[in-house]
Amino acid sequence: MGSASLLLGHAHPDVVSAVTEQAAKGSFFADCHPLEVEWAGLIQELIPSAERVRFVGSGTEATMLAIRIARAYSGKNKILRFEGHYHGWHEFVDLGMKAPYDRPSSLGILPGTVAATVVAPPDAQRVAEILEQDSDIGTIICEVSGANYGSVPLPFGLLGELRRLADAHNAVLIFDEVITGFRWSPGGLQARDNIIPDLTSMAKIVTGGMPGGAVGGREEFMALLDPTHEFRGRKPGVTHKGTFNGNPLVAATGAAALKQVKTGEPNRLADAAAERLRSGMRKVIEEHQVAGAVYGEASTFHVYLGEGAENGSVEDLGAEKIRGIAPEILYAMRNGLRQRGVDLMSHMSGVTSMAHSDADIDQTLEAFEDTLREMISEQLVGRA
Repeated sequence: MGSASLLLGHAHPDVVSAVTEQAAKGSFFADCHPLEVEWAGLIQELIPSAERVRFVGSGTEATMLAIRIARAYSGKNKILRFEGHYHGWHEFVDLGMKAPYDRPSSLGILPGTVAATVVAPPDAQRVAEILEQDSDIGTIICEVSGANYGSVPLPFGLLGELRRLADAHNAVLIFDEVITGFRWSPGGLQARDNIIPDLTSMAKIVTGGMPGGAVGGREEFMALLDPTHEFRGRKPGVTHKGTFNGNPLVAATGAAALKQVKTGEPNRLADAAAERLRSGMRKVIEEHQVAGAVYGEASTFHVYLGEGAENGSVEDLGAEKIRGIAPEILYAMRNGLRQRGVDLMSHMSGVTSMAHSDADIDQTLEAFEDTLREMISEQLVGRA
């Protein structure tokens, strides 16, 4: 599913037609064009926080720009991010991306970016304590599904508390909706739950599966990008460039995809397919008395095999436990499914699209049960 970008499925006719027609007219003009305006208008219509929109080249660039705007607006250097959440590969968000959360994940990371990053567990009380102790935190960024598009779910009520705490401490709140945007609902998680951030990073579905992304935000924040608007003695307050931002090919597919998303039909079909898949997988592990859980929101599914899941919930396990499944178990599940014609998106998780049929779900459930039987016979999984 194109790393979750293809809510409409592969080669949706409207998307194919849009990119083909635009390619015949021109692939790149290095200037604004009507499709860019149309595309931005659809984002504004769907995403509550997107009073203004800026296009970028990828999801990584979207979080990078959102953080720069937030730092400029707040006048504070530090950002607060959460354990295991992924916001791209750039240095602003490397620390905390994976365990151990107190060390960078890569060589070549500037010490200054590490010093400017505060990593917190997804716990409202702990966030409140950190913000009280460090007045130089002016940005909060969160993968609103929880880590790894919801494989480590957020505690109930955390996002609402982040909104309250950001307001109380004059911090800018960024929702990373690169996965959830347009998938959790046509307007993302923020529209579904009516929790509105200051800035939103988008990619994946916003482009119709082409390379690119966007930042949407309230006008007072996005005004920092306006060359006619002075902020703290600068015009513009934030510099942002990019040769291929909002280019015609991506604008064409993005607009075509969002016109479909706007109807709500892609969400309805994809969500129903995922619910049937989750329910079927849950039944399989229960019938075979395997310790674990199957869970997920919207059009996602996650499988956890191991001890500690209470009543089918992984709520109390934490990121290290959920993401720490033994490599031999991961390999056996992923490889077993691939041999039977099914490929997961990552780890033991995946997403569905509006194109998934009942036959696709049946095939997946059959492959899942056969693979699990094989793992039981090899004593790779324990009994509940």
